[in-house]
Amino acid sequence: MDFSALPQDLAGLGDIAGNLWWSWHPEARALFKMLNRQIWKDSGHNPVKMLGLIGPEEIRSAAGRPEWRRLYEDVTARFRRGLDPGKGWFAAAESDPGHYPLAYFSAEYGLHHSLPFYAGGLGFLAGDHLKEMSDLGVPVVAVGFMYPEGYVLQRILEDGWQRSEDQILDRSAASIAKLPGPDGKPLTVRVPLIEPAIHVAVWKIDVGAVALYLLDTDTDLNDPWHRTISQRLYTGDLEQRLRQEIVLGIGGSGVLAALGIRHAVLHFNEGHAAFALLERVRERVAGGMSFADASDAVRETSVFTMHTPVAAGSDVFPYSLVEKYLHSYWPALGIGREDFFRLGVRPDEADRGFNMTALALRMSEYRNGVSRRHGEVSRAMWHDLWPGVPDDKVPIESLTNGVHLPTWVSPRIQLIFDRYLGGDWRDHADDPSLWDRVDDIPDGELWAAHYRLKIKLIDAVRELARRRFSRDRASASLAAAEGAFLDPGVLTIGFARRFATYKRADLVLSDKARLAAILNHAHRPVQIIFGGKAHPSDEPGKRLLQKVFNAARDPDFGGRVAFVEDYGELFAQYMVHGVDVWLNNPLPPMEACGTSGMKAAVNGVPQVSILDGWWAEGFTGKNGWAFGEKSAAAEREPDRDREDAAGLYDVLEREVVPLYYQNAKIGIPHAWVRLMKDTIKASAARFSARRMAKEYVDRFYTRALKKA
Repeated sequence: MDFSALPQDLAGLGDIAGNLWWSWHPEARALFKMLNRQIWKDSGHNPVKMLGLIGPEEIRSAAGRPEWRRLYEDVTARFRRGLDPGKGWFAAAESDPGHYPLAYFSAEYGLHHSLPFYAGGLGFLAGDHLKEMSDLGVPVVAVGFMYPEGYVLQRILEDGWQRSEDQILDRSAASIAKLPGPDGKPLTVRVPLIEPAIHVAVWKIDVGAVALYLLDTDTDLNDPWHRTISQRLYTGDLEQRLRQEIVLGIGGSGVLAALGIRHAVLHFNEGHAAFALLERVRERVAGGMSFADASDAVRETSVFTMHTPVAAGSDVFPYSLVEKYLHSYWPALGIGREDFFRLGVRPDEADRGFNMTALALRMSEYRNGVSRRHGEVSRAMWHDLWPGVPDDKVPIESLTNGVHLPTWVSPRIQLIFDRYLGGDWRDHADDPSLWDRVDDIPDGELWAAHYRLKIKLIDAVRELARRRFSRDRASASLAAAEGAFLDPGVLTIGFARRFATYKRADLVLSDKARLAAILNHAHRPVQIIFGGKAHPSDEPGKRLLQKVFNAARDPDFGGRVAFVEDYGELFAQYMVHGVDVWLNNPLPPMEACGTSGMKAAVNGVPQVSILDGWWAEGFTGKNGWAFGEKSAAAEREPDRDREDAAGLYDVLEREVVPLYYQNAKIGIPHAWVRLMKDTIKASAARFSARRMAKEYVDRFYTRALKKA
């Protein structure tokens, strides 16, 4: 990022662009948009890239407009206040600037589409957590990976097959900077004790008041095979995966030490960073503590959030592979080889290898699933680590995820909240009583805002289809499959998530004739927009995606089914803001949480969902529909799929579609708007990141800090 060409009196533009604070403050984005609407669009809503495209004379011209200048002064002042470490809900106990009570580790972060360091919900949960920590003034430092190739770009071939392409990050056009060392050269840190040596360069992202440090192994100091460790998110190569987790956990701890950052509490998101626990133990052993005492001290100050509801989701590495890289590590802990391996043994699967979730559970005092249902599943799944303890007493708690409202609530809806909830609603978003004021919003105003967002979504889908048609000389059926025939006047269902088989994206396609009748109804038509990627190594997921895509091009569905290519954060905003209904039908109990549904709900989009994940506790009977309860006892998966599909069709035909079109001819569907308001009221406080973050502080962080 180079903003040296900016006029001196407008240097604040560069400061704001260089900090992701702008990404969740609509007034900051408006500041850049008002410079030049077309360049803002061409930049992908990325102010760093925009400032590289726009000329200084145009910036100076904007500065001469009184309304823009007033906005600049206002946004700059808000930005400065937002970075004040003394503000906020949380009061730090320490005044030492090198001391952060909390270090947060995650393998992925979903912050903005200009920084593709995410694959899905886990990454966006981490990103939302950091944003809320900044808003609350919680002193936290975060660690992750710099992935120069990000996740993957998705290209759908003529036959509907997903081709994955490298997504090369343009670091000069993103809110990220390489960290210099004391000598002014780029900082590099050696991963402690690992042989042959692995070094990491360090990049920094400012997420409001939170510093996120990203590790990059692409440095001349590394052997060629080590330079690629941080190249790509979630590699399918097991040895490369182990090296990534060593670098993240042990190397990430080493980077914090090299920066002089001391943390009292460790919170890590999934088991990928669990080696950080052992590095914390090693540091204490090096200071004179016994392994037992050091382990107790680390355990009492560590928080582990687990996201997978299936044992297969845990990373397990052969003991021989672990020994290859960590044979010089366990002597530094003061223990032998077998004792080291026992730290990662799962009793029921001891022969499989070193289990990172078992290590994390064993070495953390505070453990939680990400929804009430997921906590129940996790306690039953991991009971073998606590033999003789009943499932309901296994020490894994539940702390349900939430979403960062300033990020995910549409700016158009936020303006309505400003008018009817009060300008400070963001500060009190976790107060359920605040949201009772949603009833004061005139039905016509809320409906008009939603309908505009729906038009914006469908315009965006059509534009993507047009570009694909022009760019690739695609066939007409391909353009139809990508949404060229969508109609904003039609009830629109959204389904967007990772294409894993258990999420059952094809459930709604189970009975073609029945679905076609629903979609093509002469007076009450329905359309469905799909989006999402299959993991590059997930062949069943790719086949599922191909099935859905080819259904979208089927003329029998009348152009009422669309698949959005390369679904990511930017298009997720369009989807959760603009669809009328959010569809979710995983195979229970495999949905840990499902935050995409929360993002839709806080925008007034009701759910049609299986009672799993967050919906099992979020469904009130007035904020959407639940189906699938009758099939819960089905013994075989095909039976369950068949029963669930029938239940879904019944809900759509008998309840969803009639309610949506009720009074539609008079312009405002009041019954549907009532549903939208109940959806917001049931979701905004209970499933906000503000509630989630405060709960982590109250239930885990403050308790752990007292033991530090």
